[in-house]
Amino acid sequence: MAGLDKRVSTYEEALAGLTDGMTVLAGGFGLCGIPENLIAEIRRRGVKDLTVVSNNCGVDGFGLGVLLEDRQIRKMIASYVGENALFEKQLLNGELEVELTPQGTLAEKMRAGGAGIPAFYTATGYGTPVAEGKEVREIDGRHYILEHAIRGDFAIVKGWKADHFGNVMYRHTAQNFNPLAATAGKITVVEVEEIVEPGELEPSQIHTPGIYVDRIIQGSFEKRIEKRTLRD
Repeated sequence: MAGLDKRVSTYEEALAGLTDGMTVLAGGFGLCGIPENLIAEIRRRGVKDLTVVSNNCGVDGFGLGVLLEDRQIRKMIASYVGENALFEKQLLNGELEVELTPQGTLAEKMRAGGAGIPAFYTATGYGTPVAEGKEVREIDGRHYILEHAIRGDFAIVKGWKADHFGNVMYRHTAQNFNPLAATAGKITVVEVEEIVEPGELEPSQIHTPGIYVDRIIQGSFEKRIEKRTLRD
């Protein structure tokens, strides 16, 4: 980051410094609010052996699914295999290391990483395979497992609007994991639909303050529907 103006003009510049073996946090839920152009740039760069942290892994042929096609992901930390047949196949064949994490725990692991909290106790997962190998503590008669926070080398995020300073607004349910991921990256890159002049965003409507954001870029988006349901 150079100065207060976080804008970059190309996706190549947006992901400058991303190399093999890094950990990438990706916002989005299904195909809602995913940083699709940043994902496409990761594919174009051809970096390998990535650990990717996201609720799920897109779908076949779109979103994070394209990184599976090129075998760029070594490990996936997610809460949901979702609609991605290739994700399921690579998992079952032992070609992809997967750490399935309860959804709320995954959200809290990112939130804690952004807040500087190294670990926390949660009752979620106690007595299940999720708890295997983890520290267990009894508090007020209930058992809890210790979960460690997550931070990433890069966080890639999809916003709705941002100003030059990197203050970001998300639109409706596209907030999902995006604000959490944005706080937990050593380098946080946000792609948005519109960049406005400083002062145009209502301060009370800003979801991610610019202090967390290193680079912003304006893009255009396909906004696919993950699963279309029709009624007769």
